[in-house]
Amino acid sequence: MMGRRGCRGRERSPEMNVSLEPDPSVSPRIQFGTELRKFRLTSGFTQRKLCDAVHLSISQLSMIENGHRSPNMDLARRVDEVLGLGTTLTALLDRLNRAAAQLPRWFRPWLDFEREAEALHIWELSMVPGLLQIEGYARALIGNEPGVTSEQAEERISARLERQKILQRSKPPMLWVVLDESVLQRPVGRPDVMADQLSYLLEVGESARVSIQVLPYEACSTVGLLGGFVIADLPGSSPPVAYIDSQSTEDRVSDRVEEVKGLAFRHDVIRADALSRRESFIMIKEMMRKWIV
Repeated sequence: MMGRRGCRGRERSPEMNVSLEPDPSVSPRIQFGTELRKFRLTSGFTQRKLCDAVHLSISQLSMIENGHRSPNMDLARRVDEVLGLGTTLTALLDRLNRAAAQLPRWFRPWLDFEREAEALHIWELSMVPGLLQIEGYARALIGNEPGVTSEQAEERISARLERQKILQRSKPPMLWVVLDESVLQRPVGRPDVMADQLSYLLEVGESARVSIQVLPYEACSTVGLLGGFVIADLPGSSPPVAYIDSQSTEDRVSDRVEEVKGLAFRHDVIRADALSRRESFIMIKEMMRKWIV
């Protein structure tokens, strides 16, 4: 029986061995787990049967299928062999790994939280947040990083723009963005790049799921001067997680409850001192005209 069912799985492999591309709007763990579960069910395998065949516990397989645990290449190869998928899952995992490799190692843990977030609370002191950057603005930032080759810069620019596809989902995360006035004042790239960037902020800010506010100099607020941060509200009962911006390459992502609570309080205080959305749009329009001139 096992042999006959295994043969049927291999006979279907030409149809099932498809090229699956990474979806930047979905967590790599979730995408891999979803595909694994789909192929397992299509092949008529229960979790127990597949676990027995690939020498994995049911709890481990459940966590992988649910996107709570990262897979490895050895497991992908074993599942491909048992289900007769050719190289479907190993090729998908390789593409997912290569897509992640385009981003700095310290940033990769944040990507899953960003993709899964129901809401993102953003405070930015010095530049437009990555999720809202146009290509010219991102190119001016990344292209000037010390030691970055032109090839590496292109890969990072592409990866940054791919991240923004989470905003194109049918139900994108809510964005609560507060920008310091210096973000509008600081030249990044040519004047036309700045004008286009501020125009894009006005455009995306029209969405009912995006709130953009500006903290003006005249507010004399000092709460956010230590640096920018983002807080991700995750679905279900998962606690929020924070990304803390700094020049260091360590401790950028935090799930420490007290630290995240403290940052959430800071974001509330900064928002309270910021201009309203309408007043913020007026300021952005005024600065955009300055860059056009």
